[in-house]
Amino acid sequence: MRIKMCSVHVNDPATAFDFYTSVLGFEKLMTIPEHQLYVVKSPDDPDGVGLLLEPNDNKVSARYAQGLRGLGLPAIVFGTPDVQAEYERLRTLGVQFAGAPSADASGTSVIFDDTCGNLIQLHEDEQ
Repeated sequence: MRIKMCSVHVNDPATAFDFYTSVLGFEKLMTIPEHQLYVVKSPDDPDGVGLLLEPNDNKVSARYAQGLRGLGLPAIVFGTPDVQAEYERLRTLGVQFAGAPSADASGTSVIFDDTCGNLIQLHEDEQ
């Protein structure tokens, strides 16, 4: 068994698709705009997990997303081999971060706003 797809609830799937592809660098896996269906994948793992940019259009998902954000918790964690380099790249593209990258026992991480209702964590494993 393997994970095929996971999702993150977003305010507007089409806008999220644009941000996740043009800014974050993910690639299109599937789009069916008339059904608000947008799925992206990592160019670094083409056979990996798809990320469904799911509409945040019901009370449960909206409350959940607002609750996470209110607590300052990320909706999802993306891995990267170099958090500092990715932080600098994304800052030049206008991405808003909650602070500078920081390190602890689990590795280096930083949190940013995905412009679609979520906080996202970038994490670099310490080797």
